[in-house]
Amino acid sequence: MSSQMRRIALARRPSGLPVPEDFALKEAPMPAPGAGEVFVEVTHLSLDPYMRGRMDDAGSYAASVDIDGTMVGQGVGRVIASRDEAFAEGDLVTGMTGWASHAVVPAQGLRKLDDRLPPTTALGVLGMPGFTAWTGLRDFGRPKAGETLAVAAATGPVGSLVGQLAKAAGLRTVAIAGGAEKCRLATERFGFDAAIDHRACALREAIAAEVPDGIDIYWENTGGKVLEAVMPLMNTHGRIPICGTIAWYGGADGTEDRLPKVWRSILVKRLSVNGFIIFDHWDGYPAFLEEMTPRVAAGDISFLEDVAQGLENAPAAFISMLTGGNTGKQIVQLA
Repeated sequence: MSSQMRRIALARRPSGLPVPEDFALKEAPMPAPGAGEVFVEVTHLSLDPYMRGRMDDAGSYAASVDIDGTMVGQGVGRVIASRDEAFAEGDLVTGMTGWASHAVVPAQGLRKLDDRLPPTTALGVLGMPGFTAWTGLRDFGRPKAGETLAVAAATGPVGSLVGQLAKAAGLRTVAIAGGAEKCRLATERFGFDAAIDHRACALREAIAAEVPDGIDIYWENTGGKVLEAVMPLMNTHGRIPICGTIAWYGGADGTEDRLPKVWRSILVKRLSVNGFIIFDHWDGYPAFLEEMTPRVAAGDISFLEDVAQGLENAPAAFISMLTGGNTGKQIVQLA
């Protein structure tokens, strides 16, 4: 084994969307685990939109990454050495490794993986994105058979599972995605009843044509022009789980500030609008795994992974993901 590990550090805080100069590839001596810790060689990293917020020095639900600190994130890897009896050399595990080739992680922060499933499922459909979809739809969407659901960023790891779970519950499902290929995937692979390309049409009119009975649940991943188009189509007592607002992560997107109209719509239509952070709900994760693991293993749930190669390419993959350049769950393969 090399005496050096590699990591991606935050070189500076971004202004708007990140650029390559905001990151730095660095080497460091290999760490050694202390008591209760596990030394992991990372094979795959998860890239997720929430990481953009961690790059800012601003108050949020989680701490910011320090300048020269390793970019935060979940990884999958093999145990090289363990100083905790729950883990042994060779175990396949997942935990918060950061963007790095190797990591020392507290044992209580690791989960041993079932090697009958691809390890990358722990980063996507059976990881935080899948758990987000399952929890948010159940707790805040409160779906009922016969209702209509619209999903922004519908072919991403969260939106695609939201659509499948809603369809299985008897809802009409409408995908909103960017590009003809993603719209094709939404209907043919993920089973949405209809798909709308937000880049190629008069958005509100196109959505309205697919929701003749209005929208009961709008799953919010994006904000921006999609939210602007959806709000007038919401039904009374509709529900809006807010999972993300990626259209605004780089700053203003050019849409008009319609807060007074939006706020009035929430009042008049008696909408339930719930922002939620999945870190508040981890006590439900075992129940999620118990329900969803057999469905994924049986092929009842479809998922897509977009795999970039090499730690050095993580920044470029992350930047592309923030502007919709990925298809499915964005992962980086290291080894």
